[in-house]
Amino acid sequence: MATTAPDATEVMEKVNAYEAFKRQEGIPIVRGFAVEDLRTVEVQPWARKGGRGAYISLDGNGGVNDAYVCEIPPGQATHPGRQLFEEMVYVLEGNGSTQVWYDDNRKVSFEWKAGSLFAIPLNAMHRHFNGRGDKPARFLAVTDAPVVVNLFHNLDFVFNTPFTFDDRFAGQENYFDGKGKLWRTGTNRFTLETNFVPDTLGIELYTWKERGAGGKNITFELAHNTMAAHISEFPVGTYKKAHRHGPGAHVIILSGQGYSLLWPEGAERRRCDWRPGTIVVPPNHWFHQHFNSGPEPARYLALRWGSRRYDMGGAIKTEEKTDVDVRLGGAQIEYPNEDPEIHRIFEAELARNGAPCRMKSMVEWCTAEQ
Repeated sequence: MATTAPDATEVMEKVNAYEAFKRQEGIPIVRGFAVEDLRTVEVQPWARKGGRGAYISLDGNGGVNDAYVCEIPPGQATHPGRQLFEEMVYVLEGNGSTQVWYDDNRKVSFEWKAGSLFAIPLNAMHRHFNGRGDKPARFLAVTDAPVVVNLFHNLDFVFNTPFTFDDRFAGQENYFDGKGKLWRTGTNRFTLETNFVPDTLGIELYTWKERGAGGKNITFELAHNTMAAHISEFPVGTYKKAHRHGPGAHVIILSGQGYSLLWPEGAERRRCDWRPGTIVVPPNHWFHQHFNSGPEPARYLALRWGSRRYDMGGAIKTEEKTDVDVRLGGAQIEYPNEDPEIHRIFEAELARNGAPCRMKSMVEWCTAEQ
């Protein structure tokens, strides 16, 4: 039976509270697949945070996490603040210190330098200080702010809630001492549970043969977050197996020279060249593959979803079967099954750079394994 259309003349507006919040912050918003160098990206005065900043909102975050760059002028500090979302911090340049507290009488301080990694305990007050009077300090932070701000769509609640998560941080003096516990979290995978990594370039890594190329890896659980991190390194003249996973893996190049290929299944590949300071964020379930075409080992840091302790399930369960052959229901393309053009392009790139190719023996090894 037909019914009369209701008398409604206005069209409901779709609201993305996080995107609206970013626009009102008044700092640049960088978009795309990659940023060539986070150390030189344009930053502008940031009234809320202090210092200068820019949002790094790349397409691959899928709206589940996001990043920003903050620069602290010489001899200055950010404003004290807190927020109800998780935040992981990687120091791009400079050295300084951070204070973290729930209670003013129990402030915990620690020092950092370029290459340090740490996480702010959830909803803890914190402030970053530039330790030099002659140069700015700059850091990258990856947060799950899009999920939290869009869920509550109330900025006063997100930034001013006084709740204390003392199960995550209770003012321990040694909370950021750089120590931790090493766990085995899978076949040939190791996870360091810690709150502070003093030197991402120097930390020891462990062989992870499943991703190929003779690579090494370590994962991190930071500050009891649901987001996590990992570092991978692979030798000169090699590249890693193509794989795919969920959104939001912010890949920051720590050392080396090379490029990454990104593509949705059955579509054209996109290329992102990289060097130290580059960030690449592969889009949701796009295959991606990293190539070391330079004269030294390539190492990168990924800040992402995928905690090995806290299972979020659903769409942001980013690492399920990422080291299993796609022919067996996984998300990884084994070397013998990749497009031969990928290897030809790599050899040509190495020839231009005068670097040796070590992938022929690697392909033979992988073939023998199958």
